[in-house]
Amino acid sequence: MYKISIIEDDTTLASLMSQHLTKYNYDVQVVTAFQDIEEAVTQYQPHLILLDINLPYFDGFYWCRKLRQTLTCPIIITSARAADAEQIMGIESGADDYIVKPFSLDVLVAKISGHLRRIYGDYAAQQERSVRYEGLILYLERLILQYDNQAVALMQKESALAQVLLSEAPKVVTRVTLLTKLWDDESFVEENTLNVNIARLRKRLKELQAPYHIEAVRGVGYKLKELV
Repeated sequence: MYKISIIEDDTTLASLMSQHLTKYNYDVQVVTAFQDIEEAVTQYQPHLILLDINLPYFDGFYWCRKLRQTLTCPIIITSARAADAEQIMGIESGADDYIVKPFSLDVLVAKISGHLRRIYGDYAAQQERSVRYEGLILYLERLILQYDNQAVALMQKESALAQVLLSEAPKVVTRVTLLTKLWDDESFVEENTLNVNIARLRKRLKELQAPYHIEAVRGVGYKLKELV
């Protein structure tokens, strides 16, 4: 099930969009903590974001640039600002599309479906470099981990970690190798940093309900193995 974040301060419109998207079997998050949008969205890890421009605290252009620092999923701006300059600014801020209000909810669904198909569908898989281990696929350009038509977005370090583990699976990868691959010089990385990223990647595998686990091999490192 694809996850969509709605960032819209018009509660009536946000509710209408949420209800309509739910009918199409999307998992929907309506963000209400406008002072902390980045944290709310990053924790949810959506496959697509619907972003208004006129928001409290900071506008949508600011949040689009901010979210683009860590997320690669499609961002669609939904705004009553119809001027060409506003739409250009939205795209230059990192958005993939711009829909002017008022809009048809059915057109919105079609736009969403098109972007999801382009980014996560079969066509995207044919065009993009990927690393596979059995049924688990990591798409390197989009930082997407997929299993059985389910997908989660990864942070950059999580993706780099997954790439090494999938490439070497089911062999053990030493801690030194992982630290060197992820941070170039492991001597400047705290011991706990790798543990944190391993824990995050384990969480992503659980979200996918993938039958794989990252096993710690005492005194050596980690390996990706199939659950039995």
